[in-house]
Parts: sequence; structure tokens; C-alpha cells
Amino acid sequence: MLKDQNVLNQHKIEEIPKAPSFKKLLGPSFILLGLGLGSGELIMWPYLTSKFGMGIIWAAVIGITMQFFINMEIERYALVRGESIFVGLARFGKLFPFWFIFSTIIPWMWPGIITSSATILGNVLGITNTRLFSIILLILVGVILTLGPVLYKTQEFVQKYMILIGTPFIFLLVLVLAKAPDWSALGQGLIGKGLDYWFLPATIPFASFLGAIAYAGAGGNLNLAQSFYIKEKGFGMGKFAGRITSLLTGKSENIDLTGTKFEINDEQVSRFKKWWRLINIEHGIVFWAMGAITIVLLAFLSYLTVFGSGGVNNLSFVFSEALVIGQKTFPFVGSLFLIIASLMLFSTQLGVMDTTSRILTENLTLISPNKFPSSSIRRNFYVFLWIQIILGIIILAIGFSEPLTLLTLSAVLNALSMFVYIGLVAYLNYKKLEKPIRPSLFRMGVLLFMFIFFGFFSIKTLLSFL
Repeated sequence: MLKDQNVLNQHKIEEIPKAPSFKKLLGPSFILLGLGLGSGELIMWPYLTSKFGMGIIWAAVIGITMQFFINMEIERYALVRGESIFVGLARFGKLFPFWFIFSTIIPWMWPGIITSSATILGNVLGITNTRLFSIILLILVGVILTLGPVLYKTQEFVQKYMILIGTPFIFLLVLVLAKAPDWSALGQGLIGKGLDYWFLPATIPFASFLGAIAYAGAGGNLNLAQSFYIKEKGFGMGKFAGRITSLLTGKSENIDLTGTKFEINDEQVSRFKKWWRLINIEHGIVFWAMGAITIVLLAFLSYLTVFGSGGVNNLSFVFSEALVIGQKTFPFVGSLFLIIASLMLFSTQLGVMDTTSRILTENLTLISPNKFPSSSIRRNFYVFLWIQIILGIIILAIGFSEPLTLLTLSAVLNALSMFVYIGLVAYLNYKKLEKPIRPSLFRMGVLLFMFIFFGFFSIKTLLSFL
């Protein structure tokens, strides 16, 4: 239990466990990838390619590549300290937990993902009251998370199987619909060549572009939660931390926010390097490779079915995609596409609610450990979960229900938060970790590039609103 700020400066000392087989490491990256499927992958990048063609898809690959590097630095800290990145940053002062609460609630309280899911599934089922349907689905998210015995396992199960079902289905559709000139357009788009532009069309809104870059992966503070999943999976020094379990169906586990480190010697550093190599491979295959393929395939499918047809507006492009898919294959395949899309969006909303509630709960404890001790994390998680659901219901009830507008607003705010924490994570890992386990100069260079990139486009986007 954290009693005061000084306790944050004390790590227990244990040996870092030996790394298991690669198969046993699979899991955390599925969750992070699933968090992005319903926003950037399924909506924002396909929407942009439906309007501007494949010439912008290079930016999606750059976006998810940048997220790979920042995610690995987040994983590095949790792996060697057995605590979340939020605890690590709180060691610099209690101002940071306030920032993370603010930068999590404001961007993620807008229910654009669940509204998109309700709009698409409602179209299939003939439900016209999308607002009420969105509210029902939000409540269903809360029920699933409340009843799941171990939250990490619930998340991992849902996200893994949605990815393993959805991605092959999209791939088969692309194989059926794409012709030789289409594959050529895809190849040119990966190097930045559009129909009449290089890299970016002159008319693309900065807000949409920045939002899509931020959502090329999980985006925003959700990336920071990768440190939770390293702990919950018991990777490295996370073996000595507890997990959040259901108040109703789970067995309580001791949760200690203060982490555990290992002594720096040849044997321990050697074990760390094996862990580091394996989790890089796991994240590279599941998050980066599968994520990049999924983004490109979904954007390509939008290009194949909708680009050049005119009249693309908001979520209408998804229904246009389904119509063309049904016409070129079988009608039921178009409906199946909509059902899978809506389920992917729903699973993303479930993941977002789980992750943001974790972030808010832990940072509340870091702000006031006496009033909100670590023993109350389990209870406070569910309090924040249902507070967010109520906020979403209020936003929908007062009339904010346009999915793409809500998603773009959320994405821009998340890009701003990424600009801030990229610099913080880089500073934390370089200054606070011992030399044999800190990031290399190459990785620090990548983080510096990301910091400048998100800073530049965030300022450009803000200026575009003035």
C-alpha cells in the first residue's frame, strides 16, 4: 500500500524470473491491437482512403511503427520495475497523476466508437433509434466487464478472437475484389503516391489526418496501459504484482502499486535481454505486423468499393462498402461485413472502458493514497467504469451522436496527450533505468522524432481551428 510519496522511491529487490517459451508470451499485444481496431483501422483510415485514395496509406504504416517503439519503452519500464508507467512518472511528482486523469477522461468520454457500432448493427437489424441502441450497448459493456472474473483474461479473450476472425475475413474480401490496377495503387500508396499528389492531398483536414495517425494503433493514453498488461500477464518483474478481479465473480488479489526491481549483474541482465528480445518479437508480430496488415486491408477494401463513387459522408461509406461487397459477391456477405465491423467496434469500446478505468483508478490512488489506498483499487475500478458509462449516456442524451465527428474529436485530443507522454516516457527510461537496461541511442532517436512529429502536427491542427 502507498502511504506517502516516499514509498514510491522504494523498490523491493527480487530476481527477475527466467523468460518462458514464446507461445506463453502471446496476449498483451492482442489487447492493444484490439483497442485500435474499432477506431483508426475500421473507421478513420478507410474513411480517408474513400475520399483521397490509397496515396495516404503510407502514413498509417508510419503511425503504427511509431506506436510500436513507444509501446516497447512502456513495456520496458514495467518489465524491469514491476510497476506501471504511471507509478514511474509519479516519482517525479504528484502533478503527473492529475494530468493523466484529465488527459484520459476528456478524450475518451466521447462515445464515438459505441455509436459507430450501434449505427452499423442497427442498420443490419432495422433499428432506427441509434441513440437508444448506443446506450443499451454501453450498458452491456459495463455488465460484461463487471461479471468477468479476471479483467485481463476477459480482455485478452475478446480481443484475440475478434482479430483472428475479422482480419482473415477482410483479407478474403480483398482477394476477391482486387484487380491488378488496384494492387498497383496500393503499392504506390505505400510509398506516398496518390492519383494527383505525393504524400498528402492539399484538401485533407489536419484534424482528420492527425487523428488517424494517433489511431494507427491504440492511441492516446491507452498505449500507456500496456504496462498494466505486462504486470497482469506476470512478465518479468510483473510476476510480483497483483491483478484486478471482478467484485462479483472474482477472487480478490493483493495489488501493490510499488514495483520490484532486480540487481544489475551479468546473470540478471542476461535474463532481461532474453525477455526483451521475446516481447519485442511478440509485439512486432501481433501489434505491428498484424496491425499494419489490418489497417492497410481495411483501407484498401474501402478504396476498392467506395473511392470515386462520390457522396462519401460520415459513416455512409461503411454502408456503401457493404452494398458493393454484396453486389460483387453475395448479399449475405455484405451483411456479414457489417456485423463483423460492428462487433469489432463493440469489442474496442469494451477494451477502451476497461483500460481507461484502470488508468483513472491507479492515478487516483497516486494522488491520494491515504483516501484511496491500493486495497480500494478493485472497487474504484468499477466506480470509474460506471461513471464513464453514465457520462457517455449523458452525451448521447443531449444530442451528440454523430460517430465520425465524435471519433475525430477524441483522436485529436489523444494525439495531444501522446505528444506529452512520449517525452515523459523517454526521459523516465533514460534517466531512471540503469545503463545496461535503458533504451539505446537509436530508440531514443526514434522517440525524439515522434515527439517532434506529434508536436508539429498538434500545433498545425490547433492553428487550423483559429
